[in-house]
Parts: sequence; structure tokens; C-alpha cells
Amino acid sequence: MKTLVIGASPNPSRYAYKAVKQLRANDIEVVAIGKRETIIEDVQVVKEKPQYDDVHTVTLYLGAKNQEEYLNYIISLKPRRIIFNPGTYNSKLKEMAKHEGIETLEDCTLIMLSSGDY
Repeated sequence: MKTLVIGASPNPSRYAYKAVKQLRANDIEVVAIGKRETIIEDVQVVKEKPQYDDVHTVTLYLGAKNQEEYLNYIISLKPRRIIFNPGTYNSKLKEMAKHEGIETLEDCTLIMLSSGDY
């Protein structure tokens, strides 16, 4: 179940950083995009938008205004679901996803992982 984290950060106090660590701790394959290239755990964070195969989940850590450049990219990956973490809800992306049959959730990846709902 490959997960793409968009908005990954090398800052340990950021939720995106914690999400990458928790996903890996749960043996979930993670790919990540951030503002700068770095490594979190064993995950390479890239700046570009690679065409990944078999992305199950996209989890967002960017506010709606910063998602604009990613909208078509996210849809092109054909994920099964998109998680809007707190502060990332985007009605435009939700509509685009709905049109493509992609499930959307307004939830918190960290809570989902800790409760076994991921």
C-alpha cells in the first residue's frame, strides 16, 4: 500500500515528518515530495513530481493555496484515496477526485495510524 506524502518536511516538529516516520514504522511504503530534497528515515524526499506507479494513498500536508500546482498531478497518479489532513481541505481537489472515482477523507494520518484505521 504505497503512500505519497505531499508537503514532507525534514523538521521533526512538523506533522508531515511525523507521518513519514509513523508510516514507515507501520511498514508502509512511502514516497515523498517536499520543498527541498532530503531524507526522512529511509525515504528520499524529492522536489519534482515523479510519475509513481501503484499509489494507494496521497496524504496532504500543504494548505489549499499551495496545492494548486499539484492538483492535476495528484489526479494523474490515480490513487485510491486522498487524505486531507487538518488545514489542507481543498474543495476543488475533492471535486476533481470525486469525478475520477477517488475516495477523499478529511482526517489525520497520524490518528488513523494510531487507531488502526489507516
